[in-house]
Amino acid sequence: MTNPHRSGPRRSAPHRSTPGRSVPARSYLLPVLCVLLLLGVSGCAGQDRGRPRVVVTTNILGDITRNIVGDEAEVTVLMRPHADPHSFGISAPQAASIERADLVVYNGLGLEENVLRPVEAARAAGVATLAVAEGVDPLGYGSGESADTLDPHFWTDPERVAKAVDLIAGQVVEQVAGVDAAAIGRNAAEYSAKIDELTGWMREEFDRIPPEKRRLVTNHHVFGYLAQRFGFRIVGAVIPSGTTLASPSASDLKSLADAIEKAGVRAVFADASQPDRLAQVLGRESGIDVEIVPLFSESLTAEGEGAATYLEMMRANTASITAGLSTA
Repeated sequence: MTNPHRSGPRRSAPHRSTPGRSVPARSYLLPVLCVLLLLGVSGCAGQDRGRPRVVVTTNILGDITRNIVGDEAEVTVLMRPHADPHSFGISAPQAASIERADLVVYNGLGLEENVLRPVEAARAAGVATLAVAEGVDPLGYGSGESADTLDPHFWTDPERVAKAVDLIAGQVVEQVAGVDAAAIGRNAAEYSAKIDELTGWMREEFDRIPPEKRRLVTNHHVFGYLAQRFGFRIVGAVIPSGTTLASPSASDLKSLADAIEKAGVRAVFADASQPDRLAQVLGRESGIDVEIVPLFSESLTAEGEGAATYLEMMRANTASITAGLSTA
């Protein structure tokens, strides 16, 4: 450092070599190794920054997106197994991953209530986003507290999921630089074929249920798309809303009990995370005795727990609904 009390440039002492004395090799090697190390680190970091990133909010859409993207990009899913899409939150690192994404895939129509603000902030900052539910011909709820809004639970209809596959594939190719469009197209086609197979199998299974028994009561309004596609009638919901964050009133439960008795329904389909609580509420508040059939309605599970993928979830739910209504 220059002495502030001295004027003029500071001269360095002249270099003097010592006859017969060699400079140690490590004096040369150390700077070289440092440079090589820095180059290696920066190279790795550059590769990491350059890898395409797709961030997905819900785990159902995450599974669908991973089948489409394959190895072409890094896919990060924010929602953990068994979480409620209406109420799950994200950490600061997860929020940062949204801002760094090449594409954010989210459900939309108000489903991810605690994650919409970070998604909207990322969009405002120039990040490409895709609200899938808005592009698959969404339905209105038609009744209950959410009657005037669009239903975000489109995944209960596999034909709309097939539309979602095309939407996601198209946006990945358009927005994510560096992916192989042909590979994305092949992945999407292969997965769509599995969706078509699922749809046909579900139709065959539901055809085993007599038409007069195709009546559904659920914990909240979540199966409207399935009902429309496969010819069911929604009798009612314990929570007369499109979100699990609402709560049923005593009059809601009385109205539901009347509808259940009038329709002759003896099975109520509830999310697998809380069937016991639902049965207790119905028994205590309405006095009716019905079978509670657990379904995987809004979240995938961990591996080996019955619904680790979208295809596995839909097959499990179809089997449960068919068994529940055929015997009720």
